[in-house]
Amino acid sequence: MAVEHPMQSSTIVDVLEKVLDKGVVIAGDIRVGIADVELLTIKIRLIVASVDKAKEIGMDWWETDPYLSSKANENTQALEEENKLLKDRLDALESQMNTNNRITKESKSEG
Repeated sequence: MAVEHPMQSSTIVDVLEKVLDKGVVIAGDIRVGIADVELLTIKIRLIVASVDKAKEIGMDWWETDPYLSSKANENTQALEEENKLLKDRLDALESQMNTNNRITKESKSEG
């Protein structure tokens, strides 16, 4: 009596689908040293996952990179505008403080 073993074959599409669904992390370090003195360390981290999986685990850096996203560019422009307004307010406050200090010094020197 022959024993039959079920053959399980996976196509590259099946494997890729599983990898993208679950995600794969490859990590490694390269260290170069002479006589127990470390001269260089290179840390390599690679993650292969679908966009949905990456977002799920908190990796969405491409959404805020102005070179990769038009939304990030809009956000950058808004931040630059807010930064300019804050600098203007700071300049006005510093100018007001300088005026108040000058008045205080003048009144002390008169008295």
